[in-house]
Order: sequence, then structure tokens, then C-alpha cells
Amino acid sequence: MRHLLTMLKVLTLVTLSYFSQAQTPGNQIIGAVNDDKGNPVQDATILLLRATDSSQVLVRKSDAKGHFELKNLIKGKYLIAITAIGYKKFTSESIEVSQTGTSKDLPVKLTTASKELNNVTVVASRPPVELKADKTVVNVEASVTNVGATALEVLEKSPGITIDKDGNISLKGKQGVTIMIDGRPTYLSSTDLTNYLKSLPASALDQIEIMTNPSAKYDAAGNSGIINLKTKKNKQKGFNGSLTLNYGQGAYWKTNNSLNLNYRTGKFNIFANYSYSIWNGYNQLYITRKFMDVNTKQVNGIFTQDSWMKFKERNNNLKVGMDYFVNKKTTLGVVLNGYLNKEENYSKSTIYLKDPNYNTDSITSSINTIDTKYNSGSVNLNMRHQFDTTGQEITADVDFANYTNKGDQYFTNNSYNPEWLLTGVQNLRAYMPVDVNIYSGKVDYTKPLKGNAKLEAGLKSSYVTTVNSANFYNIENGNETVDNNKTNSFTYKENINAAYLNFNKQFSKKFSLQAGLRYENTNNNGKQAGNNAQKDSSFTNSYHNLFPTAYLTYSINDKNDLNLNYGRRIDRPAYQDMNPFMFFLDNYTYMVGNPYLQPQYTNNIEFSHTYKKFLTTTLNYSHTKNIFAETFEQQGNATIIHRGNIGKRDNAGVAVSAQIPIAKWWTASVYANVNYNHYQGTLYNEPLNIEATNFMTNINNQFKFNKGWSAELSGFYRTKGIEGQILLYPFGQLSAGVAKNILKDKATIKLNARDILYTQKIKGEINFQQTEATFNQHRDSRVVNLSFVWRFGKQIQNAQQNRRTGGADDESNRVKRGGGD
Repeated sequence: MRHLLTMLKVLTLVTLSYFSQAQTPGNQIIGAVNDDKGNPVQDATILLLRATDSSQVLVRKSDAKGHFELKNLIKGKYLIAITAIGYKKFTSESIEVSQTGTSKDLPVKLTTASKELNNVTVVASRPPVELKADKTVVNVEASVTNVGATALEVLEKSPGITIDKDGNISLKGKQGVTIMIDGRPTYLSSTDLTNYLKSLPASALDQIEIMTNPSAKYDAAGNSGIINLKTKKNKQKGFNGSLTLNYGQGAYWKTNNSLNLNYRTGKFNIFANYSYSIWNGYNQLYITRKFMDVNTKQVNGIFTQDSWMKFKERNNNLKVGMDYFVNKKTTLGVVLNGYLNKEENYSKSTIYLKDPNYNTDSITSSINTIDTKYNSGSVNLNMRHQFDTTGQEITADVDFANYTNKGDQYFTNNSYNPEWLLTGVQNLRAYMPVDVNIYSGKVDYTKPLKGNAKLEAGLKSSYVTTVNSANFYNIENGNETVDNNKTNSFTYKENINAAYLNFNKQFSKKFSLQAGLRYENTNNNGKQAGNNAQKDSSFTNSYHNLFPTAYLTYSINDKNDLNLNYGRRIDRPAYQDMNPFMFFLDNYTYMVGNPYLQPQYTNNIEFSHTYKKFLTTTLNYSHTKNIFAETFEQQGNATIIHRGNIGKRDNAGVAVSAQIPIAKWWTASVYANVNYNHYQGTLYNEPLNIEATNFMTNINNQFKFNKGWSAELSGFYRTKGIEGQILLYPFGQLSAGVAKNILKDKATIKLNARDILYTQKIKGEINFQQTEATFNQHRDSRVVNLSFVWRFGKQIQNAQQNRRTGGADDESNRVKRGGGD
């Protein structure tokens, strides 16, 4: 670990040393891009190149009026290259920027390309991380070490994001993140979401948008913000696509492959994305629990567990859709998503119960096999109508999704005395199906107003039903009998209705304001079915809330910009966390839900300063009440895992982000965050008062060489920190990769190694009631990947941009399916 930390410190010092060299007066090149008819061209790619070697300095996009700005340029000679789909490339004459005072106005007229263009060529690469006013954008393909990775592994190395030992995602030290795919929910809880993100190859992703304080237009769920995973979409006319083939080798082999196709002509656009992966791996877990006497606090018993699990996942993900352009103003679309995933797990655990002197009293050997099938299908129908060219439009979405999970588990528990003589055998089978249906509809309206103002409004309604069953059978002499003490069925229904209003106004070139208000009404009920050993139980709940948001931006001068924003958010419990039944995990670990679990509410405030568009410093504070967390209770030798409202949390932090062109061939992205968490409340009638400060950093170095060669050296590191009752020790990762463009830049070969020093090992401790516990977990994280990416097809004329987002937001992260490593 010290080698990793030393490496990251050196990289940080080198990159930050460039700051003093980059501070020059605010020179600028501004311009407007129009077509040959005088109409503005939106989203044209603006490349600032050095005149000496045509190396890339900046990348920007033209706005809705075709305007662009390249500010705070250092002295030198530059070229401007502009590309847009359906137009011929424009390259300017050499432009000289002096030491001070240069302001160049560059009007550009793009010429329409011929109807039939050559095969698709590769445009200039995007930076790995882009810092924007309202979000951070991670460009997945720009990072060589993302090759062969899963979506979860890409998230793990993204700025401000951490993932704990169970796959729970935190943003700037706070859990409760809402994960979206193409602006639509994944409908998955933390456990289920982990499984899905492990099955989704990075090659299927285009960008990751990180929003710490979303506007009122978005669902209010997610106290720490929204992470939107944007899959690859092709807006070019004609037939085109890409193929990615990957092989990875860690302790076990893996493969991630994907095919993206698009055909666009006339009034129709048809697209299909398919990915297939096989993921073999392992997970090793060591746990030690010391049981203390209530009065003397002396150790009166010791529990140790050594668990090893090998798993194999086969994942099929498919997305197909079509857009129909009724006319220039109206577009209709349909998107079908689905996955068929199968997971096979084999685990073996050896558990020792010992006296205070570490003498063994008894031994349990457990073998657990799990075969699980995860299936999902969803349909999105969408419509977009533009009333005029001012931006007035209405959009509508209707979504239906079904998620099923069918898992068969077999438990064999053999008990032994200290001399390993067999004293008992227990065989158990479990069948635990989950079925979830989600219906959602929404309408959004945007109306530009006079005086650089805009009004947004919308309505949304969703309805969710979920049925969770846990069927346990004792097996004796080959015969099965129902175990009513463990068997359970739970049905949950929820309806959420929402409306929002959002107002945005640019008062001057320096000052703008956005304010919004969202109303959400929630109605739910749950029922646990009884049996001969268990009684029926049910609950009903209804509540409504207002969620205000506000954003102020002020540009002091060309070098300094300020931003202040505020938002109130909610986190609702996962559906299955409301189930009051006690679930059997193993002989010494159980999980029980809580029908009285209440939502948690968070007030977030952020203040940020951006210097010369490349260095952003952010101060953030949040206060959460009714915070719910995973809690641990000891009953004899068994640990009971609960989900409960434990009190309140205060979170504060400071983050620094920078994009630094160190040399014409070397660009660095640096992110650093200091985060403070303080939990206060009552837990099992005992006061809870935990606080800790941790530091995390993420550094990504991109190297561009001649003849199509590129490379990357990146890493992240996190110091000690807390997650509820859990104290996590430091961990990190160092990765490197190299890439080469071939076949006239239509294909790329990439080779990388992740977690080179094998430092991504999760260790920690949990102290609760009269129990002190430590754990150590590591997995198959050190992997070498070899990948081949091929881009193919032809394109013709430019066409209007299609829309492929759906309507559901909050329901995404709240379906629990179980499993995972």
C-alpha cells in the first residue's frame, strides 16, 4: 500500500506543479458556427490545436446558437478545427495569441458534405474527465484501463465515487446514490444493482454523468445525488457500428464483448446494442468476532470464520429500439431492454467457536451452492414535439419493466467437536423467487421566456408491485419437509405521484439564477403471508413532501466563476427491507427487515469556485435526519443484520478537481476530496456518536504519442473512513495501459493491467453491543486485459438528434434480488 500511496503522491506533486506555469492572462477566441444557409450548427466539435504539431489543447461544443468560446489561452500559435456530422471539416489559418489582450472573433460557415461519405473515421478523442457547471462527466472510452472492465469497476475509479465491500456506492462519502441508465432507472437496489453493474461491460458505456445536487426536474430520491450511465448511441445517418472483443486473465479468466449497430435513413432510425460476458472469479472473507461480558467487558467467547467462494457469471444484455421522425418537429420512439443472466456460486466456510483463551469448543463446516437466474425486460415508449425553434417542447414517456430472480440454494452444515469428530449434519434447500413489476409515466414541458428565461414543468406517476418468497426445506434421507420457521412470502405495493416547476433566468453575462420546487406523494402497503408457525402481518403508509432546489452562478471575471446551490432530497427504503421476516443466511448470520422503516431526508448545500475553467474547488455540507443504515445485533453466537433509522448524520467536505495539460503529449486529471462524517443517535438503547474524516484522491494521466500510440497511468487511494457502524481501513488501486490505432484508425488494440500492486483489499471493523468484529475481504481484482475495438460502417447527411430516455427515476435502486459477492 505504501508503494501505491508514494506513487500517487509523486503524481499529485508533478501535476500540481504545472499550476504555476499555466497562469496566464485571459486571452480568448470566440466564434459562431453556421451552415451554408446561415442556420446555427449545434453540438459542433471545436478543437483547439497547436499550430506547430497539430496536437490537441482544448475540446469544446457549440451551443444552440452555434456559439463557442475558448478562454484563458496561453501565448502561442493555434489552429481551430471544427467538425460536425453531415458537414465537411473546417480548419482555420494559424491564429497567434500574444501574452495579453488577444480577443479573436472567428465566424465559421460549414459546407454540407456530399450525400455519400467515406467509411467512418475517428474524431479527436475526448478527455477522460470533463468538469461542467452542473455535473462531472467521465468519458469511458477515453481511458485505456477501462478496457475489459465492468461498469462497476469504471465507477470505482471515477472522481468522488467509492464502493464498499458489499458493492454499495457512495458519492463524496455519502451512500444513497440514485443510479440511472440513459436517464431512466435501473429499478435495482444496492445488492441487485451490484450484480447488474458487474454484468454490464464498460464497452457498452459512452459516458458517466455525476450530479451531486440535481434540479427539481429529477426525482428527489438519492441523498447524495444521481449517477447517470449513458450507453453508446449513434446519431449518424447510414449504417455504422462497433465491435469490442476482450479477454482478461486474473486468478481466473474473463471475457467482455459487445456489438453496437445503428441504421438511420429517411424517417427511421434503428439501433441495437448487445453484450455478452463470462466472469469467473473468487471472493475470500475472514471474520473474527469477540463476545464481551455485559458487566466486566471481558472476552467470554471468540468466533472466527474463513469463507471462500468461487463464482461464474454468464451475462446477456440486449437493447434495441427505433425512432420515427414524423416531421421536423415530432419524434416517436420505442426502446426495448432486457438481460438474461445466470450465476453459479460455490462457497465453503469453516467456523470455529472458541473460549477466551482461543481453545476450540466446536467447529462448523458449511458448503453452500447457489444457482440463480436473473431476467429482466422493459419497454419504453417516448414522444418529443418541438413547437418552434425557440426551444419550446413537450416530451412524454411511458415505461413498463419486469424483473424476476429465481434462485436455488443448497446448504450443508456439518458440526464437529474440537477433534473433528462429526457430531451433527443439517441439509437445507431454499428456493427464493422474486417478481417485480413497475409501471411509470411522465410528461415534461419546456417554455423559453423573454429576457433569457426558461420555464420547465412536469408530472410523473409510478406504480410498483413486488413479490418476495423464501421457501426453505429440510432434507433428511432424501425427503424434503417445509421449514415454516424459515419460509416466508412478502408482497409490497407502492405508488408515487410527482409534479415539479423549474425556473431559470440569465440576468446578465455575469449572474444567473435557477429555482425549482418538486412535490411527491407516496402511498405504500406491505403484507407478510403467514403459515403454521408464523402469523400474518401487514402495514400501510402514506406521506407527501416538498423538495426545493436553488442554483446561483456568478462570473467575477474571465478567470473566476462562483456557484452556490441548495437542494432537499429523500431516500426511501428498498422494497425488501420492509419485510419483517428473518432471513436465513447461514447458521450464524440472519437478516431481518423492518416494516416501520422511515424515509431519510437530506438538505444539501454546495459552494464552488472555478479558476480559468480548469481548477474547481468545492465546499459541501449536508444534514440527514432519520438516516437508515445496516446495523448489527448479537443474539448468542448469531449476528442479526437489521436496517433501521439510527438518528442523524452531518457530512462536510472540500474537493479539488483539475484538468492539466502538462505537456503536448501528457494530460492529467486530478481529483482530491477531504470528507467528514458524524453520526449521532440511539442504537439498541445505546447512544451512538461516531465521527471520522477521510481523504480520497483519483489521478488519471493520459499520454498521446505519434503513429496512433497512447497510454495511461492512473490510480485512486482512500484513507480510513466510516460507513454507518463499519470502520473501513485504507485501500487503493494502481492501473496502467497502452493502446495502438490500426487499420487506418478504424480499429484499436488495447492492453492494460488493473490493481497492479494488488492493494484493493477491503479491511475493517464493526463494534456493536458487546461484540468486537474485524473482517478482511479480497477478490480477483488484479487482472490483465487484451482488447480489440473495430469501428465500421458508412454515414450520410446530418439529421435531427433523436431522444432515447425514459420516464422512471426513483424506483431504479430499490428492488432487492440478493446474491453478489
